[in-house]
Amino acid sequence: MIEVLLYILMGLNFLCFIRVLYGPTMADRMVAIDIFGILVVGICALLVIKTGRLFLIDVAIAWIILSFIGTIALAKYLTRKKLDE
Repeated sequence: MIEVLLYILMGLNFLCFIRVLYGPTMADRMVAIDIFGILVVGICALLVIKTGRLFLIDVAIAWIILSFIGTIALAKYLTRKKLDE
């Protein structure tokens, strides 16, 4: 069952990658990158369940924090404001 979910998440990651490559706007590409990060966290969670390797939780937490910071930076860039405003 976990293998099927992993394949589904990997397929969705591939679709997000296509959206990143061909997204018509910068915002579309950033949303696709955000979704990609969320799916990677899901893959890490499933791999923790399957393999029992707990370091993948740290990888997932680091990934989602970096994704959050990237989203904030892009939002500031799209509104033409500096990061400290």
